[in-house]
Amino acid sequence: MQFKYKNLLVHISSLLLGCLLTTNAISGDWAQFRGPGGSGAATSEHCPISWSNSENLAWQADLPGRGISSPIVVAGRVLITACSGIRQDRLHVLCFDQRSGKQLWERQFWATGRTQTHQKINTAAPTPVSDGQSVYALFSTNDLFALDLDGNLLWLRGLSEEYPNANNSLGMASSPIVADGSLVVMLETDSQAVALGIDCQSGATRWELDRPRIANWSSPTLLRGSEGQAIIALQSSRGLSAHDPKTGTQLWNFDRGCDTRPTGVSSGEVAYVPSNGLVALRGNGLSATPDVLWESNRLQPSTASPLLSGDRLYVINRSILKCADTATGKVVWQLRIDGDFTSSPVAAGNHIYVFNEAGVGQVIEDEGDRGRVVGGGDLKEIFICTPAIADDAIFIRSDQHLFKIAASSE
Repeated sequence: MQFKYKNLLVHISSLLLGCLLTTNAISGDWAQFRGPGGSGAATSEHCPISWSNSENLAWQADLPGRGISSPIVVAGRVLITACSGIRQDRLHVLCFDQRSGKQLWERQFWATGRTQTHQKINTAAPTPVSDGQSVYALFSTNDLFALDLDGNLLWLRGLSEEYPNANNSLGMASSPIVADGSLVVMLETDSQAVALGIDCQSGATRWELDRPRIANWSSPTLLRGSEGQAIIALQSSRGLSAHDPKTGTQLWNFDRGCDTRPTGVSSGEVAYVPSNGLVALRGNGLSATPDVLWESNRLQPSTASPLLSGDRLYVINRSILKCADTATGKVVWQLRIDGDFTSSPVAAGNHIYVFNEAGVGQVIEDEGDRGRVVGGGDLKEIFICTPAIADDAIFIRSDQHLFKIAASSE
């Protein structure tokens, strides 16, 4: 595939605009899977604690097909992916006005890769990501699209053509992230496994890493080095490795196996990684092996990824929500919640929002030494995706609709 480079002046202008928009996105938007930094928390937001079809439902918008990808919220827009057709081979990227729910644009593409998935999921499984200037949408078919925020196609990659064995019968679900101008993509299966750093501007591959050939649905995470530099962490059943996002160079490696479904979270230099429970790691800059700060086998997540909010971690195992101190890993409280969970928990202020596989949302308040269910709601549809939070509102999707839950005074 050939890649068209813009002239230098346009390129520099785009980079400057991208930096400005990325700053705006980081300060108030929810631009990737699990939001700012991938933590799952929007600590300055205050969302409703109860909702229904007649209460605190700001709007709902029709979707053209299935999807378990999460919505993202960028620059006043809500962006979402979906798939349609008997073979799930029609791929959709849609954009809605954040305030009104009006559809602003839709782009459709034919899948070029494998469309088979487990019946519980579908080809619109990975969550898109934005750098504030563009949106990057990856599908389980390993088709990757870059569009600007007005829906204009910038570039596309049919990654199955380059990595034909990087697929499985259950479907792919790893969500990409953006770091230092690189779009970081993990395609990891029993037959073929790679991680890629793709240039956000051109779509060209900056670097490629061979990865353990084991099915993996976790997503890359973003850390910060001791001087604030971006570091990406790649998780697999063989361990966790940290890399420079510009070059892919490995900085350190934790060689104890990690989970391949829930994705770890981070705060600055520290990564909290699902590995025989949860382990806290920090690179020390002097060794190829990170320091282990603590580990706890009481904090084993099942499918949902951990939530990091302030100085607390929240982990769901089956129907038990546990709260732990980030400094020590000590469990502070635990609470039984209703249902089975694929959707990861998110936080707004001191409230934790969880949606079970039946679509019922529950709101838990962290009261310091205990957690208490204080609200929730049921919109009578099934939600498997992780919700997004922005502008004091919750954005969540089913196979049929995209919803905005916000105070009725809006």
